[in-house]
Amino acid sequence: MSALQGLRVVDLTRVVAGPLCTQILADHGAEVIKIEAPEGDETRRLGPPFDAQGDAAYFSGLNRNKCSIALDLGAPAGREVLHRLLDGADVLIENFLPGTMKKWGFDYEADLAPRFPRLVYCSVTGFGADGPMGGKPGYDAVGQALGGLMSVNGFPETGPTRVGFPIVDLATGMNATIGILLALTERQHSGRGQRVEATLFDSALALLHPHAANTFMSGTAPGLPGNSHHSISTYDTYQAADGQIFLGIINEAQFRKFCALLGREDVPADERFATNKSRLANRPALRQAIEGMLREHSASSLFERLMAAGIPAAVVRTVPQALSDPHATHRGMIVSRDGYRGVNAAQTLSRTPATLRDIPPTFARDTREVLERAGYSAAEIDTLVASGVAPLKRRVN
Repeated sequence: MSALQGLRVVDLTRVVAGPLCTQILADHGAEVIKIEAPEGDETRRLGPPFDAQGDAAYFSGLNRNKCSIALDLGAPAGREVLHRLLDGADVLIENFLPGTMKKWGFDYEADLAPRFPRLVYCSVTGFGADGPMGGKPGYDAVGQALGGLMSVNGFPETGPTRVGFPIVDLATGMNATIGILLALTERQHSGRGQRVEATLFDSALALLHPHAANTFMSGTAPGLPGNSHHSISTYDTYQAADGQIFLGIINEAQFRKFCALLGREDVPADERFATNKSRLANRPALRQAIEGMLREHSASSLFERLMAAGIPAAVVRTVPQALSDPHATHRGMIVSRDGYRGVNAAQTLSRTPATLRDIPPTFARDTREVLERAGYSAAEIDTLVASGVAPLKRRVN
């Protein structure tokens, strides 16, 4: 058994946020029918690298455990197929521009809720449908910029900097997952579905802790911290003998223990460094003192010693180094099957863990099987395929 076994999800999303949401649901057992436009999900082409079938890793990282079918929803026959697939579905998720589903006759309140009262409808957008920015397009970096995240990422000499992965997209996908599961839980009591919204803008603002709380209280804008922390010291990267090490020291006991480990009990006795507040006020002097302590130690050996002593620290790794860490293997965070490798779901359930049941699908791989289960005859399927309503090959613009 999987936690979401028996749940049926119709997935109209593409790119990052929506596909991440449905991959999480699929990893935990939901049946996810991914419906792509005839041109396919854009991320199939966002490479290199590409797999042997020509699909980019950008796509394969977000679309395992799903069935794949292509539909031209601009055609009446394509919309009729979608109506059939929604019969018995628990969740519909889409990330079109606001108004698109209404244009096609799939408005939640007017069209879907009366016909499918138990359906949970999730909309993933940049800014929502209304308000000053309602209906506007959005991508991850747009959310990072408008949501203030860039303004607290980077060094003063480099200026505001985009976080090096689509953090707003990923947070939006997680928020969509949470919203869907909340609505499904409520449905157990009411018997009714509801609309769920997850937007890039809302998700970006929700990521601003503690900067939002600090700004509300102080009325001032935070500056660029580099690798340091606005409110905590010693919490930064420092130069050791052969490279940088990050020290994650957040309280007085850890700081005293750290200094004692390096034979410098005098440092925390200095009033400039005795408390977190005084250390924040004397950052340059603190850095000089700490890097003097680290000068004779290699980053890797110091990392081992500090962690063994219960002092949070880290060497700064590359992505390949992080993925090959023995602890990642021990935690089951790397999954593989039939030539596919990916990062596992990060939710660990003791009785019903996430599973890798199927590799990411090629374009429209499961069209005939999905349509047969929806009640279409072989002749009807042939007609849908031949007409281009349910193409088996990706349309090239």
